[in-house]
Amino acid sequence: MSQAPLRELAEEPLGHGLKQRHLTMLGLGGVIGAGLFVGSGAGISLAGPGIVLSYLLAGTLAMLVMRMLGEMSAAMPASGSFSVHAERAMGRWAGFSVGWLYWFLLVVVLAVEATGAAKIANGWVPGIPQWGWVLIFMLVFTASNLAAVRNFGEFEFWFAALKVGAIVLFLLLSTLAIFGLLPDTDPVGLTNLTGQGGFLPNGWSGVVSGVLAVVFAFGGLEVVTIAAAESDDPARSVARAVRSAVWRILFFYIGSMLVIVTLLPWTAMKPGESPYVAVLDSIGIPGAGQIMNIVVFVALLSALNANLYGSSRMVFSLAERGEAPRALLTVSGGGVPRRAVFASVAFGFVSVVLNLLWPKTIFLYMLNAVGAVLLFVWALIAVSQLLLRRRIERETPERLTLKMWAFPYLTWAALAGMAAVLMLMLTDDEARPQLLWSTGAAAAVLVVAGIRELRARRAAQAGPAGP
Repeated sequence: MSQAPLRELAEEPLGHGLKQRHLTMLGLGGVIGAGLFVGSGAGISLAGPGIVLSYLLAGTLAMLVMRMLGEMSAAMPASGSFSVHAERAMGRWAGFSVGWLYWFLLVVVLAVEATGAAKIANGWVPGIPQWGWVLIFMLVFTASNLAAVRNFGEFEFWFAALKVGAIVLFLLLSTLAIFGLLPDTDPVGLTNLTGQGGFLPNGWSGVVSGVLAVVFAFGGLEVVTIAAAESDDPARSVARAVRSAVWRILFFYIGSMLVIVTLLPWTAMKPGESPYVAVLDSIGIPGAGQIMNIVVFVALLSALNANLYGSSRMVFSLAERGEAPRALLTVSGGGVPRRAVFASVAFGFVSVVLNLLWPKTIFLYMLNAVGAVLLFVWALIAVSQLLLRRRIERETPERLTLKMWAFPYLTWAALAGMAAVLMLMLTDDEARPQLLWSTGAAAAVLVVAGIRELRARRAAQAGPAGP
């Protein structure tokens, strides 16, 4: 396999309208979504107060992946991010596979997010059906992504600022309530952490099950490394965004879980119901349910916007490298790959019809289709970093401005962690269908990649024999 010199970094034809504050907030807000605000209830019901350890383990894995991504993206900024890195590390088949798998993941998830936001909006304005809301969201965010990239950056900055602000306020109010400093509250002590079976009521198996329930909530961190290519100084911008994001995200996630299980008995948590609402209700915040509905609604729209952006840039990068139709390379005067945006939002418009036909079940089926794809992508990121680190040190050491901690040991540890989560999914009755569907999707992409590789080799061998 021939390897292109790492010094050959092509100039990106896309716009450069993203500022450092956009990237920093994108890194913070990209993973703060419905998975945290609502999905965390399922994890608490499995692990009890031990959910703090579940989030610590899952968050550490996500943080290691982010550090690997940051190292490669600071050294080799590209709109295709880890797809470009995989191609440089392992060949075209790897770049093709991880790029298309991630694109598939994002376009399905953005449709799921539109469906979730539509359910909330339908509750507020029942006169507009669920499918009508999905159509509205798709039109609005397609328009925002067709505009200059700085508009996307501003959208995401304020969306993320609202989510971050909501969590900071939640942590502040909850901490005051824990110490009995709010009206009509008494200090709660450690009763809820040590009662109802203790800190680990379901043992370490509960903590492990909790990891399985929450690890996918950390998906979305990757988009910041894709966006960095459209900033004025990609290498420095992505390094700063990664450094600021990983620790703060762990603080928000683990801090939230700690105050939740301290304030309320874990047995009161129910899957599908927001523990944030339960806490706000318990400390007497009026309209807590509606407040959190608004936050979740904004979180879903923010993730939809970010995923549409990320998927359009990924398929554009694939087209640049000949792994997607060349027609997708059309770029507007403002540096926006408009055809790539249309290609990425297409499934979102298909989901309008799906919501019209099966409004109650389509959400679950779409999630099953991409259940484990994120872990496959993370694994390829780790393998790419293992292979590229030595090459960067040898060929362009000056580009290693951000380094993976304790290389290569923590990279191997992260790969072992991903393998462990996949094995857990295989043994879990609820997660197994997601793993099987996702494995089928990955296998299909790998088969196509293999066929393309064989054709390319035959064409290269046949070339010299021609006239």
